Amino acid sequence: MTCPDCQYAAKFHSYQTCRVLTVHGDVQVQRAYYRCARCPQSFIPYDDAVGLRDSISPGFRPLVCLAGTRAPFADAAEDIVRRYTGVRLSASTVLRCTEAEGERLRAQLRQGRMVQPIVTEPGWTKPREGQEPAAYVGLDAFSVPMQGAGTGPADHHMLYTAVVYTPDKKHHRDLVDFELDVLAEQLRSQTRACGLTDVSQLVAITDGGNGLEEALHRHLADSLATVLDWYHAAEHLSDFARVRFGPNEGLRAAWTEQAKGILYEQGGEALLTHLRGVVLPPDAGDDVHEALRQVIGYFGNNRHRTDYPTYRAKGWDIGSGPTEAGCKIISERLKGSGMRWVEDGAATVGALRALYVSGAKVWDGFWSQPHQLAA
Repeated sequence: MTCPDCQYAAKFHSYQTCRVLTVHGDVQVQRAYYRCARCPQSFIPYDDAVGLRDSISPGFRPLVCLAGTRAPFADAAEDIVRRYTGVRLSASTVLRCTEAEGERLRAQLRQGRMVQPIVTEPGWTKPREGQEPAAYVGLDAFSVPMQGAGTGPADHHMLYTAVVYTPDKKHHRDLVDFELDVLAEQLRSQTRACGLTDVSQLVAITDGGNGLEEALHRHLADSLATVLDWYHAAEHLSDFARVRFGPNEGLRAAWTEQAKGILYEQGGEALLTHLRGVVLPPDAGDDVHEALRQVIGYFGNNRHRTDYPTYRAKGWDIGSGPTEAGCKIISERLKGSGMRWVEDGAATVGALRALYVSGAKVWDGFWSQPHQLAA
C-alpha cells in the first residue's frame, strides 16, 4: 500500500470500526487503517475506493441525494428518506451528502467527462426522415435567490442552463453552471459524448438573451445554425403593439397578427421592411417612438436567425420549448418559497437536479461509475 500524498510505502496500523447508515439501518463496518512511514498522512483505502463518506453507505447515498435533489433538505429527510426506508436523517446530513455528490459531479463535467447512461439510447446521430438535424441545442438562464451577509438576502444570480435533445424529444441532456463559457464548453463535450461530432448535425435555438448565441459560436462553431425562438420574437411584436395602441385591444391584436404573419411567412427581412415603414401619428409620445426604435433594433440584430420560412421548409423546430422546460424544472428546486442559496450550494444541487432531469438512465449512469472515475 502506498501513501496517496508522497507515494511512499504505508504500513498497516490497525482495524477501525465505524457506524454506517444503510437502507436497512445502522451497520458496523471494519476497515484497515494505514499510516505513511514518511509523512504524517494516515488513511483508510476502503473508504476512498467505495465512496464511504458522512457515515452513509455507497448504496444509500444515491437515495439520499435523490431526495435532496427533489425536495428541500428537511422534507427530503423526513418526508422521503424516512417514509421510504424508515431511516432517520437530519436535514443537514442530506444537505452535506447532496452537495458533496453534486460537487463531485461538477468536477467531472468541468473536466469534460460526461455521464453516460446505463443503457445506450439510440436516436442521437440518425435524423428522422426528411431534413431535420440530428439534435438541437439550447441555452437559457434563470435567476437564483442568494443569501447575503448575515441573514439578509442578496442580489439574484443567473444560473445558465444548456440542453441538447433529439428532434423527437425522447432523449435530452441538461447541464447548468453560473459561468456561461464553462457551460458552453460542457455543452460541446456533451454533444460529442452523444456522438454528435459534426456541427452541421446541430441547430441551436435560443432567445435574444445577451451573449447566448455568441457563447455557442465560441465553443461549438462559427458555422452553427442558429434560430431565434419564435415565441420570444412574437412577444417583442406584442410588446410594441401594447405601447403603440394602448388600451385599444382590437387595433393591438390586428397589428400584432399582421406583423407575426409577415415574420412567419416571409421572414425577418420582410418584417424589418414592414417595421421601418410604420408611420406614427403626430401625437405619438416619446415612449411610442422609443418602442418602435427598440423593436426595429431587436429584429435588426437578429435578422440572421429569423428566416422562419426556410426553417419550416427544412422541418426544423422554431421554438425553444425543451430549453424553457429544463429551466423551469431545474429552477423549481432552487426557487422554492423562502429559499436563498450561496453560489456553491446552488451550483452543486443544480448540477444534480439537471442530471436527474436528463432521465433515469443518465442518473443511474452517474452512480454506476467507479467512484474514482467520477471523482
